[in-house]
Amino acid sequence: MPKFEKGFIRTYHSKLDIAHRLIDAAIILSSLLISSHFFGFPWNPHFSFYMVTAILLFYLFASRASLYYSFRISSQWDENQKIFKCWALTMFIILSIAFLQKMTGEHIRKVIILWFVNVQVGLVIWRVIVRTILRYARKKGRNTKTYAIGGAGDLGVKLYRIISRNIWMGLLFDGFYDDFKPKCEAMFNDDGMKIKGTLDDMVGKAKMGMIDTIYIVLPMRAEARIKDITTKLADTTASLHIVPDLFAFTLLTARVIFMEGLPVFSIHETPFRGPNDWLKRAEDIILGLLISILIMPLFLIIGFAVKLSSPGPIIFRQRRYGMNGEEIWVWKFRSMTVCEDGPNIPQAQKNDVRVTRFGAFLRKSSLDELPQFINVLKGDMSIVGPRPHAVAHNEYYRQLVSGYMLRHKVKPGITGWAQVNGWRGETDTLDKMKNRVEYDLAYIRNWSLWLDLKIIFMTVVGSFCGKNAY
Repeated sequence: MPKFEKGFIRTYHSKLDIAHRLIDAAIILSSLLISSHFFGFPWNPHFSFYMVTAILLFYLFASRASLYYSFRISSQWDENQKIFKCWALTMFIILSIAFLQKMTGEHIRKVIILWFVNVQVGLVIWRVIVRTILRYARKKGRNTKTYAIGGAGDLGVKLYRIISRNIWMGLLFDGFYDDFKPKCEAMFNDDGMKIKGTLDDMVGKAKMGMIDTIYIVLPMRAEARIKDITTKLADTTASLHIVPDLFAFTLLTARVIFMEGLPVFSIHETPFRGPNDWLKRAEDIILGLLISILIMPLFLIIGFAVKLSSPGPIIFRQRRYGMNGEEIWVWKFRSMTVCEDGPNIPQAQKNDVRVTRFGAFLRKSSLDELPQFINVLKGDMSIVGPRPHAVAHNEYYRQLVSGYMLRHKVKPGITGWAQVNGWRGETDTLDKMKNRVEYDLAYIRNWSLWLDLKIIFMTVVGSFCGKNAY
């Protein structure tokens, strides 16, 4: 098997996705310019309106069709079909608008028909070029992900052979894991592939961050074991896919993709892929800049007050877990007499002696969180998302609360759905943390721009009513 290396494309997937969208928009714009110029038809305000409308409509339909989702395991033909459907629907609406505006003369029709053809051809050629480049890079060992197969039966072997035939996918095989076959049992005579261990061994490697993607290919009769492994893998940031040996009608809410006819169900995935990632980052940058400018005078006043109120630094930095469980440094105004960041950090409690008098006001009003807008602009955090906990608290609660680490499939936030629903402050009982995690996961499942705006509004309104913030 070829030796793979992890490349830069993997790290910058979201940036490539944004570039992908911008080039699609450029193709739509340039195609209209070429079409109008070809027929000698002068540019007019109607064309500007059609162009902007077409770009927005195409983005909407393409997003709904998952056209901007990773095509690592999808075919060119499937993508071409999606392009045709999305652009055809876009042009149908454009033609309907032109008809209502009585802009359907012979010359206009010729321009629009040529525009329709040019964009179709341009979008397909552009995607063929991108696929060719990425497939070449993956064959050379770039842009790779490590994957493991849980289940060494016939279906697992079939999945392995499909992936190994398509090196361009950039999937680096870690090994088979199975409970009912002895470790090191040879799977093939040709390449010496052996079973690496049990399913629990696979979970252990995933927890250590050594596996990016896991395919569970157990028979559906092993429902209890599948549920058990799924629950355990919720304590990791690995992407989990289930490949059933029959169509699982009980999993209709899961997203399904196909690999040469094999249905693959995505279970643990971030909602911020493709258009959602771009929209979320734009929201953070635009609102983050506006809010940072507005709070700058308040920021300076609080900084002087913290310095005068007690000895110590103005800004307190603490290690937290960010997206995919990576450690980040979160900034806050210091509100205590100590700056703890070790393996044992007691949560702030009512009448906590560590909290300064001015710090108590900052914590109750959430003003101590204002420096985290710097984290937002840096890209470590979002304005809205699950609140980040200290690393010590993460390591403690991930062992007690099922699905706790799934909070880290998105960037942590300054405020979140759990906080505006009363689950902020000290979690002195396990049930309180379970409720907080439940609200965090509900936010991830139901994310939308409007939900973010609602949470921001609720945060501003209730910022001085934080009865649980000590």
